[in-house]
Amino acid sequence: MTAPGCKGCGNADEVARGITMAFHPIVDVPAHAVFAHEALVRGLGGETAAQVIEHVGQDNRYAFDQACRMVAIRTAARVGPPALLSINFMPNAVYNPEHCLQATFAAAREADWPLERVIFEVTEHEEVIDHDHLVRVLAAYKAHGFLTAIDDFGAGFAGMNLLADFQPDLVKLDIGLIRRIDGSRPRQMIVRHMAALCGELGVQVIAEGVETEGECRALLDLGIRLQQGFFFARPLTGGLPDIHWPEAGHSHG
Repeated sequence: MTAPGCKGCGNADEVARGITMAFHPIVDVPAHAVFAHEALVRGLGGETAAQVIEHVGQDNRYAFDQACRMVAIRTAARVGPPALLSINFMPNAVYNPEHCLQATFAAAREADWPLERVIFEVTEHEEVIDHDHLVRVLAAYKAHGFLTAIDDFGAGFAGMNLLADFQPDLVKLDIGLIRRIDGSRPRQMIVRHMAALCGELGVQVIAEGVETEGECRALLDLGIRLQQGFFFARPLTGGLPDIHWPEAGHSHG
């Protein structure tokens, strides 16, 4: 399934046999609708994403990144999420965006999964070795019709510099900005201005790491309707979790 000549991706199929995916919903709170499900890697023995990624190094980084994409699409096709599928990718694991998309194309064809229902989400927690290369990768993904997202925005390595050079479809605000936002005026001010900036750039905002009803409602007050976190659901391996919605009309104040 991997593209001919892909250096380091040759054993992606083998790596894929050792992993599965959990799904974590991103919800449109006022609409009580699912916007997307994020695919999160898991080991077949119940290992967490962190435990799986511990075993990823320079020698298997490319194969692991390709395997995650393939397994995410195959598993999504089986469990049937109703909206978009968000797939994380490692910014330093794509040496050539056209070559490294071939396995994604093949998996999508095989599973009959529409490419326009895929979000590629780049995390800021891995240091970006080559900023210009990452911008080219994201631009190539967007040109092929994929949606793009910057994860953990407001923490990590890329931040405003990446947003200045490339405007993704989505930005996910880092959990550190969301935690206890209902009781933190500085966080509310920062998030309000970040949301306004993204709105002017035509970028949708997702608040991730929402754990309480107070956080959920404070974010709604700031105009952020797309949210993700344990308050709504915990990731479910191999299936779609039930979603808990905030009670109608209940004030956080």
